[in-house]
Amino acid sequence: MRAIVCLGALLVASAAAADAQVPLSIGGLLAEGWEVAGFTTADANRTSLILFKHAGAASLVQCSTHYEPSRTPMAAVNCYELH
Repeated sequence: MRAIVCLGALLVASAAAADAQVPLSIGGLLAEGWEVAGFTTADANRTSLILFKHAGAASLVQCSTHYEPSRTPMAAVNCYELH
């Protein structure tokens, strides 16, 4: 029982920390001076991976994009830091 309570507290704390961070976006990265370092497509050109670099950052940011015309919204973007 104690492990379940600790796990619940950990999940609540991690959710609160995740809400405090502003999600990364391609437009936001470009506006902050990030540059495209690499690009690839797959899955009949519906999925793309874009790698960003910044001169003042020690990490890279990768954004995955997926375009699905039968869904709303049609495009989904997920950006995350690579350490």
